[in-house]
This record gives sequence, structure tokens and C-alpha cells, in this order.
Amino acid sequence: MIEWFAGAQQLVLAGVLVWAGTVKFRATAPEAARRSALRKLVGERRVVTAYRAVGTAELTLGALLLAPPMLVIESYAAVALFTGMLGYLVYAKRKAPESGCGCLGDKQTPIRGRAFARTAVLLAAALATLGAAWWPAALADRPLATVAVLVAEAALVVALSPELDHRWLLPLRRWRVRVRHPLATGPTVVPLESSVQRLQKSDAYRSVAGLLRSDLLDWWEEGEWRLLTYAATTSDGQVTAVFAVPLRDHGPADVRVALVPDPEPAPA
Repeated sequence: MIEWFAGAQQLVLAGVLVWAGTVKFRATAPEAARRSALRKLVGERRVVTAYRAVGTAELTLGALLLAPPMLVIESYAAVALFTGMLGYLVYAKRKAPESGCGCLGDKQTPIRGRAFARTAVLLAAALATLGAAWWPAALADRPLATVAVLVAEAALVVALSPELDHRWLLPLRRWRVRVRHPLATGPTVVPLESSVQRLQKSDAYRSVAGLLRSDLLDWWEEGEWRLLTYAATTSDGQVTAVFAVPLRDHGPADVRVALVPDPEPAPA
């Protein structure tokens, strides 16, 4: 194995282990432990203790991989840890397939092929460190190549971690929907019916729906907004409900409402 590449694997493993161990000591850790497949393995009463014991082992091994010197026992410990993780995933898949593994985050995601692939990648990285020199030698020998490997493998681990999807995959999907939405390109002509439908699905509309006393009275556009008015009644008298619906944002979350008092009729 190329010496600098083997040294880079120590940093990859250390980073993953420190992250995984830190997760298991967060405030949400007890709840995450009880939702994980580990509860099926060790029981309800011992699951939090076992969860944090695993976290302690991960933090300890991660620190040892970072600190000098690089001992072969550390590589064997990493190999044993990730071999055990594969066994745990097999057990969890059979006994609690809809539970999360509780590995790298507190989000409950069923155990699927991505979790197995991630553990296999980390096991291969652990095997690569056997007999390697301490990681600073890799940085000194091939700094750019080492950094490139670290970034690529970190991205691979994140991509294979469903419990981290909310940090990158969901925002990416929302961005793609926003960019590729049929109203996001071409002429900026949004049908009035579309604005009314979005309005009626919004929290702003629901918050005053009981006060409305008419159908749509009037509408106009100002900049990036379409304004729609309805007659309404409050305890203070007649008002006009003015709703602002974004023309370029295709969800109902940003709809706004204002209740404008109607002018009193001039005295005769």
C-alpha cells in the first residue's frame, strides 16, 4: 500500500470516530439510543449506557489514531471495531430493520445498503493503516494528494450516511426543485388561480379564515408580490384582509397577511 495513502486513512478514521463518539454524548443521545437497534441487542435498561460506552471507545480510538506514535495495535483495534459494526448491522437488519443504527447522527433512519457500504469503506480504510507510519509523514510527503483523498473520502462517508441527509441532501433537493420548477424559468406569468391555491394552503390564510366575509375582491402586483384582498370582520369592525403571495417562491410558507381597517364613511 502506498505509504502516504495509508497515512491519510488514519485521519479519515480518526475524523469519523471522533464525530461518531461526540454524537453519542449529545443531549439528544439517550433518545437516539432508545430508538436505535442497540436497544434490541442490550435491552431498554442498558441501552443508554451501552450507547455511551461505544462512544467512549470511538473517541478513545480516534484520539489514539491522531496522537503519536502510530502503533499497529491501533490499526487492529480499528479493524476489530468496524468488523463488529458490520456484525451489528447484520443483526439489526434482521431483528430491527426499521430502527436506526445510531452511528453518526441522532436522526432515525432505517438500516439499508448505504450503512453497510459505509462500514465496508471504513473497514477497508482500517485495513489500509496496518503497518503504516504516523499520518504527518503522509502530509509531508504528498500534502495536496493527502488533502484530496481526505476530502473525497469524507464526502463519500457523508453520502453513505442517511442520518446526515438532512444536512446536505434535503437542502440540495429543495434547491433543485426551486431551480427546475416550471415557473422558475420562462415568462413570469403566474396564473391568478395558482396564487389563490397557494394562498388557501398557507398558515397566513388559515389564521384569519374565520374572519373572512367575501370571496376575492381585488388583486394587483407589486414587484415580486401579488396582493389579494378579501373583506373581513373583527371585533373592532369591518376590515380588509390583504394577502401578499410571492410570485417567484412556489411554496405557501412565505405568504403574509395584514388586516387593514376600512375607512369610516364621511358624515353627511
